[in-house]
Amino acid sequence: MKLLFDFLPIILFFVAFKLGGIYVATATAIVATVLQIAWVWLRGRRVEPMLWVSLVIVVLFGGATLLLHDETFIKWKPTVLYWVFALTLAGGQLVLRRNLIRSLLGSQLELPDAAWVRLNWSWAAYFGVMGAANLWVAYNFSTATWVNFKLFGSLGLTLVFAIVQSLLIARYLPSKAP
Repeated sequence: MKLLFDFLPIILFFVAFKLGGIYVATATAIVATVLQIAWVWLRGRRVEPMLWVSLVIVVLFGGATLLLHDETFIKWKPTVLYWVFALTLAGGQLVLRRNLIRSLLGSQLELPDAAWVRLNWSWAAYFGVMGAANLWVAYNFSTATWVNFKLFGSLGLTLVFAIVQSLLIARYLPSKAP
């Protein structure tokens, strides 16, 4: 259910694009993200920092798209978000000497230090590549193709990447003997 909640603005963006075009979809994404944060906040839950970052980016780039009537800005939004994630993970490791992936998952998973470092760098690299891939699709294909990539391509690639990462860390997990 949380996964659906997390992807709701993207799904609504996709549906709105199919029904009304890029500008309707952009406005829908802004409203959906604001409502998503309001829902979490009104339920008395902590709004995750990355959700705030996502809100700022969608409002800035979506707002520029609507104000200037230029879809280029909304096409840059996923890249900027991916690169913020990549820089956050890399900066946490290099500057703060803190593994942010370990901070997120350490209570659920016990791995050797080297595995945590590889996992952190893998995700940082993945987000960097996804940002570049988004720009490649945005500038080399139609807006409709980019919207499909934004939902299906990036979601599918993220799922495949997460599964590969899970398989790589599985060897560190204790096996249950009968």
